[in-house]
Amino acid sequence: MRALKIVTVVGARPQFIKMAPVSRELRKYFEERVVHTGQHYDYGMSRVFFEQLGVPLPDYNLGVGSGTHAYQTGEMLKGIERVLLEEEPEIVMVYGDTNSTLAGALAAAKLRIKVAHVEAGLRSFDKRMPEEVNRVLVDHMSDYLFAPTETAVENLRREGLVDGVHLTGDVMYDALLQNLKVARRNSRILDELGLRPREYLLATVHRPRNTDRGENLKAIVEAFVESGEPVVFPAHPRTQKALRYYGLLDALERAKNVIMTPPLGYLDMLVLEENARKILTDSGGVQKEAYFLRVPCITLRERTEWVETVEDGWNVLVGADKERILRAIREFEPAGGAYSYRFGDGRASKIIAEILRGVSE
Repeated sequence: MRALKIVTVVGARPQFIKMAPVSRELRKYFEERVVHTGQHYDYGMSRVFFEQLGVPLPDYNLGVGSGTHAYQTGEMLKGIERVLLEEEPEIVMVYGDTNSTLAGALAAAKLRIKVAHVEAGLRSFDKRMPEEVNRVLVDHMSDYLFAPTETAVENLRREGLVDGVHLTGDVMYDALLQNLKVARRNSRILDELGLRPREYLLATVHRPRNTDRGENLKAIVEAFVESGEPVVFPAHPRTQKALRYYGLLDALERAKNVIMTPPLGYLDMLVLEENARKILTDSGGVQKEAYFLRVPCITLRERTEWVETVEDGWNVLVGADKERILRAIREFEPAGGAYSYRFGDGRASKIIAEILRGVSE
């Protein structure tokens, strides 16, 4: 009797990070095939993460690349369906809230293959975000909903989703605990950039609401420049393109305090996050990593799906408002240092594998 087969669909940097600890646990019991959609398609945003995290390279790379949401999702659907028809898995595993997540879940559901969603139940309650639409749709197609927090479980319950819901903790916490010591030992990024701990800000910007709106991106860039502090800014390819399009790249390159770099590997990012004075980001994953590392986070969005980080006082939402960003850089500090460990105990990946092992027997 062959082992139960799982096809894992990933396509963006955060999904590679989340997949790493889960994949290690799954392969103790199951046959796993990995499909990389190619949503992030250059070396700096994909292959390097597989190498650093010790995850086998994908069995399939669809090479979809960039494009409109409809184009990306359509191309992914076609490619994933071909793989599923060939591999005939019992379960398709998807992560998070990207177009790769939606395409993987939809292709599986149409073929009547069970869907397992890691990070189920997250809600920002802002349907202007493509990611929010993806989350809701994928949860309602899924058979196994692995919720990272009690808040996520409650969100699902309010939508009538109770069967198949499991509170597991957060797999990104697993990944951080497994890789932080390695990052500290191996990364030389502080020396390479001439940085000292707690003497710089770390910034990431990639959400369409910030990169596709010139006024938002301009306000964020001006805040970085006017902060007067060293700002390390690893720029996502979409962000680099938007900076050029809106004529903001020159201002950043002239600014003496902004250190703009290409996308960095996971280990370098962990070291930069751990040693930053504050982090400015519109990334959900970076918000969580800041919380895990107890670094104050300034979120360049009006809403977040990771409400726990705000409730505990480690995260403040400022949108793309220059004055609010600058005020937070100057004044924001964790309110009393509350820290309630709402993301599990670092065993989420093992819990997920054990649940699937149980239902497969």
